[in-house]
Amino acid sequence: MDESTPLFAIAVAAELAGMHPQTLRQYDRLGLVSPTRTAGQSRRYSMRDVVQLREIARLGAEGLNLEGIRRILELENENRALQARVRELETALADELLAKPGRRVFAAGSEGEVVTLRAGTRAQKANQLVVWRPLRRS
Repeated sequence: MDESTPLFAIAVAAELAGMHPQTLRQYDRLGLVSPTRTAGQSRRYSMRDVVQLREIARLGAEGLNLEGIRRILELENENRALQARVRELETALADELLAKPGRRVFAAGSEGEVVTLRAGTRAQKANQLVVWRPLRRS
């Protein structure tokens, strides 16, 4: 069960949202909240629907009309869908980059330059020995 599971009959959803059941029917007709329907065509509201009903009430209390509220909800839903799509694409891109054969790895060279390595190889280490002797002051 999650927040989009249709659980509540109209009377329970109306009580949770602090509204009259007739208001929920009107919002359904206007497309502000679209509950799922049972086989007998009864409305079933999810917790997400109840949260959206509360948001409608809040926006209405701030003075927005129903058309303005509908547009805001539409844009919020579109934004949520776009964010989900961006997450999907980022995941797909990351998976592709990790699975891509021959991908490149970078390391720092001895002089600070960027050295390109093939995946699975290591940078060559210098086997030079540097001895430091402090100057003696006389």
